[in-house]
Amino acid sequence: MKKILFISLLAALFTSCKEVEEPGKYDNWQARNQAYADSLQREAGNNFVATEQQALNMSTNTLFAIQDMSVSTDVAKRYVYCKKISENNPSGIRPLYTSTVTLFYYGTFFTGEKFDGNFTGYSAAEHGTLDPQEKEKAPTPFDSPNTWALTSLRPGMVAAMQYMRSGERWILYLPFESGYGSTEYGSIPAYSALVFDVQIEEVIP
Repeated sequence: MKKILFISLLAALFTSCKEVEEPGKYDNWQARNQAYADSLQREAGNNFVATEQQALNMSTNTLFAIQDMSVSTDVAKRYVYCKKISENNPSGIRPLYTSTVTLFYYGTFFTGEKFDGNFTGYSAAEHGTLDPQEKEKAPTPFDSPNTWALTSLRPGMVAAMQYMRSGERWILYLPFESGYGSTEYGSIPAYSALVFDVQIEEVIP
């Protein structure tokens, strides 16, 4: 009897220690996502884009901010953060708010964990200089793009993609306010910052 109790006690202690050592991956989720958004703000600094010309002038692999008017308030302006990983495509078409877009996308949390996508692109965990020529990180003939009305996408994507052109590829970093906000959506927890590797294939007026 004593032996059984001792084994049970050891099992309980082991389980307890394991729980302490391996916290849930979504523990302190809101605070961690906010800290990630704050780090993006610091990195972007004074790199703001508010016109098409400013977007064209922004160099690749430089983080910059675009105001998300849909979630900004009189008290606080909200921004999404972007990084070009392809050169400008002057002959490409820039989507309007009313446009439909065909695109490749790869969505991850700030941890780098994938939650959606139609090709294997760059994740949020890959912070170095991004090389769009890496074949394993580019859409392949076996990948199929999706077509959506621009307004059906997340507010932060809508704000940023109106400065992109077809044929361009950007990384879009959306603080939770510009994603799904404080609401859980499918496998996406509330307060999630979302990161998308996006390549626009076609813009349909």
